[in-house]
Amino acid sequence: MICIIDYDLGNLKSVFKAFEKINQKIIISNKKQDIQNASKLVLPGVGSFQKGMNNLKNLHLDELLKEEVIYKKKPILGICLGMQLFCKIGFEGGECEGLGFVDAKVSQFKLKKEKILHSGWDNVYYKNKSEIFKDIKENSDFYFVHSYYVECFENVQTSMCDYEISFCSSFEKENIYATQFHPEKSQSVGLKLLENFAKVNNA
Repeated sequence: MICIIDYDLGNLKSVFKAFEKINQKIIISNKKQDIQNASKLVLPGVGSFQKGMNNLKNLHLDELLKEEVIYKKKPILGICLGMQLFCKIGFEGGECEGLGFVDAKVSQFKLKKEKILHSGWDNVYYKNKSEIFKDIKENSDFYFVHSYYVECFENVQTSMCDYEISFCSSFEKENIYATQFHPEKSQSVGLKLLENFAKVNNA
């Protein structure tokens, strides 16, 4: 069973439907028992970094996630804001500490030519090999909507995207997987990525 974590911030239903399309047993919950019993976790998210962390803390999910992910090594996939919340610090909505799963920070784009909001289809190229990109061709297009990006300070990036600058579009650290793009909105390649995550061996 895969549990999509409900912290009152995110496109939960579209992620749920995407996993249903690939015939996965899936629930949406923020209950401690459901999260503990799940074989894998998904943290989606749309909104500000600070709001996301505040919601996780108010629901007492921050410490629960650390227990399940860092200590029990349960596989987790962060999507968009979910990816960003895995980082040590973010600045959207004000400076705020993240979950700290990865040594990285989340900053707003500072661009001269492009709009701050990176929205729509864009291709990604591989940085390091990741099992969640198995059988997905390099330079495939995925769907993005974000104006803040992740800057990693450890070698965990699995794909990059160019938007005036090169930024991290996905990373992987042991049992922690994350994408800046929305696989649930990325048609067949996105569904393939979710299918690959669903096949990741449990620790």
